[in-house]
Amino acid sequence: MISLVVPCLNEEKAIPIFYKEIMGIQEGLGGIEIIFVDDGSTDHTVRTIKEIQKEDKRVHFISFSRNFGKEAAMLAGLEYSKGDYVAIMDVDLQDPPSLLPEMYEALTCNEGRYDCVATRRKDRKGEPVIRSLFSRWFYKLMSILSSTPIVDGARDYRFMSRKMADAVINDREYNRFSKGLYSWVGFNTLWIEYENVERSAGVTKWSFWKLFKYSLEGMLAYSTVPLSMISFIGIVTFFLSFTGLAFVFARALLFGDPVAGWPSLVCIITLLGGLILLCLGIIGLYTSKIYLETKKRQIYIVREQG
Repeated sequence: MISLVVPCLNEEKAIPIFYKEIMGIQEGLGGIEIIFVDDGSTDHTVRTIKEIQKEDKRVHFISFSRNFGKEAAMLAGLEYSKGDYVAIMDVDLQDPPSLLPEMYEALTCNEGRYDCVATRRKDRKGEPVIRSLFSRWFYKLMSILSSTPIVDGARDYRFMSRKMADAVINDREYNRFSKGLYSWVGFNTLWIEYENVERSAGVTKWSFWKLFKYSLEGMLAYSTVPLSMISFIGIVTFFLSFTGLAFVFARALLFGDPVAGWPSLVCIITLLGGLILLCLGIIGLYTSKIYLETKKRQIYIVREQG
């Protein structure tokens, strides 16, 4: 059996379209179950799912007590799934269901060789230019900072064996970044490329600010390079300061010490103050993640399921 995990947030219009698409390709998948994970929707998402569930008992749902985020929704879907294989995909059809039979065949025909079939976009056609630019910068920066490889354009849309799904479930990080987690747990992955697809209905829930915070989550979760950079900056600043002090001392001995250089002094103080605040900010971000991890809060809370 194949479990389809589908996170939803205010997707009452997209769900019927998604379900119709799945029904059109289900014959190529064998036995399936569809697990919709309602991430604290404020529209009629749950009601829409329940109406479909009346006609199809293969449809299940989990409804959170509030919005916990897509990462929590994906984890919940994985935990509640029962299939031998698990696929995670978006409900807006930007993850084309038509690829599912191809992903299933690729995984089953290469069983023992691959444990996951993942997707990545060939292009970012239809995305705002600024958003697309910052996304590319993020992936380039991650390739430099992190030892955990993250593929440019990688989607959460992937088809996994039960073994890999269980490995992802067993990682109980509170601050989750699945794109890095899929890579970190290992297992052999086959990549499939496809062109960017427009949403079938509704609007994206990912604002620029949310994407920025999510990218920070990834950098903090899978790289300690920023902390190393702080040490490097501190060492360089110390030697520059020591060299400057020696120069000033030598000049005072040889040529006297005229009162001058107030503007440059203010600039130097401002620069050092900025560096100190930057370093404290980076340390503070890592400390905040440690704080949240040690509290051992629940990653999500289920209000209703069926």
